[in-house]
Amino acid sequence: MSSLLALYVLCVLVLFVKMFAISCYQGFFRLRHRAFSNPEDAGFLHGIAREQELPPVRRAARAWANDLENIPLFWVLGGVCVLLNTSQVATAWMFCGFTLARLLHTLMYLGGWQPWRTIAYAVGVVCLFGLAGLLGAAALMN
Repeated sequence: MSSLLALYVLCVLVLFVKMFAISCYQGFFRLRHRAFSNPEDAGFLHGIAREQELPPVRRAARAWANDLENIPLFWVLGGVCVLLNTSQVATAWMFCGFTLARLLHTLMYLGGWQPWRTIAYAVGVVCLFGLAGLLGAAALMN
């Protein structure tokens, strides 16, 4: 396995664990307060069926939705970078930068910390465009 592929796999796994952790975070608040949006869940777990999710659950859902707008782009761009064997150093920086930015974005989102959330988001977007640029350069070189 190439070192770039190994790094890509590691970043994908970290992002997977991060997204799974957001789901656990939501579940924690639902169970702790015994408050569920689905009546069948409330009935099964002897809780309260609520019209609206708890505020921390809603915030986590928005962070998760933001992940769904960004992380699949990383999967595609990063995977193609590995296939085309783009610059090892530049690609590794983009992989690590994106992964760290998404981790920080989630923490800042859950904590409600601005402008840090926006800065983390912007760093992630810059890394995505960096990967796209590396792919464009690789395509033009062939």
